[in-house]
Amino acid sequence: MTTEPFVIEQTYNAPVERVWSAITDKAKMKEWYFDVDDFKPEVGFTFRFSGTDKGVTFWHRCVITEVVPLKKLSHSWRYEEFPGDSLVTWELFEEGDKTRIKLTHTGLETFPQDNPSFARTSFAKGWTYVTGTGLKNYVEKD
Repeated sequence: MTTEPFVIEQTYNAPVERVWSAITDKAKMKEWYFDVDDFKPEVGFTFRFSGTDKGVTFWHRCVITEVVPLKKLSHSWRYEEFPGDSLVTWELFEEGDKTRIKLTHTGLETFPQDNPSFARTSFAKGWTYVTGTGLKNYVEKD
């Protein structure tokens, strides 16, 4: 079992302000990510949402742990029905009129390893879609 974090980077043809807004505004998040119950980019703020995998609904409960406006957003990533505790960090890098993001998800090994929904490959597939399709299409649209 690996304890290496999952890391993915993407570059978008969008200014950093647009990307930051997409990952911190509840209404915008609903359009490309998950329909969170509420969201405020403030340390200590708790939010929850559901996601489905293989016909099973997983309730996520997350707490904001770090906010550096336009640069970094970190939050815990837990499941209400399963043990395990992980951390997701979004880092934004302004590169001219483009924005590079680096998403790091640590602690994947703390989830039940006998459940294929918690396999590293499952997280890789999910985050690849979220960053490479969902967010990219959202921030690059006119």
